[in-house]
Amino acid sequence: MAVGKSGAKWLSIALVLSFLSACGGGTQERALDSYTAEEIYKQGELELETGSRPKDAIRYFQEVERLYPYSEWAKRSLIMQAFSQHKAKEYEEARSTAQRFLDTYPGDEDAPYAAYLMALSYYDQIDEVGRDQGLTFQALQGMRTVIEQYPDSDYARSAMLKFELAFDHLAGKEMEIGRYYLKRRQYTAAINRFRTVVQDFQTTTHTAEALHRLTEAYLGLGLTAEAQTSAAILGFNYQSSPFYDDSFRLLKGRGLAPEARGDSWLSQVYRQMVRGEWL
Repeated sequence: MAVGKSGAKWLSIALVLSFLSACGGGTQERALDSYTAEEIYKQGELELETGSRPKDAIRYFQEVERLYPYSEWAKRSLIMQAFSQHKAKEYEEARSTAQRFLDTYPGDEDAPYAAYLMALSYYDQIDEVGRDQGLTFQALQGMRTVIEQYPDSDYARSAMLKFELAFDHLAGKEMEIGRYYLKRRQYTAAINRFRTVVQDFQTTTHTAEALHRLTEAYLGLGLTAEAQTSAAILGFNYQSSPFYDDSFRLLKGRGLAPEARGDSWLSQVYRQMVRGEWL
């Protein structure tokens, strides 16, 4: 297949770098020096656009930084290294490179993106709910940094959305543990988990179920006032939820109905959420 003049030039760069990678330097480095920083940088971009191995692009961007330090192309290559490393799922390396960019160019227009990449490297490692949630906390912290330090950037809205999803993920972890205890009739331990969701994660998608599980757990302990109050909060905020139907049936089966009773922590939540009495 015929290769045009421009294509042949890019091919020669690729061959030189490939040889460098295999041989570890030598006289071939002088051959690489004959290409400009822009030419090597654009080959890295080309690898990202057309290649399936972002690690190849990483090497090009690293070469720009090595051969042309302190240049504008070196700065661009540094942020592109971080992006390429993230794309290659080299998350620790991506964070390190992004942090190096922020340390070197704190006021640069790409600083918000570097901070976002750092947060994203944690966020994209969040897996199923059952795993340790340390990465989720770090993702939340990173997204908050983007939101607070770069509120007018193009990445603030995306950071906010991912913050909410990560926050929901943490609530899901509490629910999973609470269900585990509830299934084994360890009601007090279960209540502690569901209470955390109601008090600390009210804006997540898990609040309705947490209130229903509290009704179940308190009934298991024979604490009917707390069970009724939990169901009353559930009915006020999520009356159309199937969890409210389940709680209503549980109470009705014992001759009870959802209503605020007693002076427990749930009564305080009821006064705040239903009556608006915050003081």
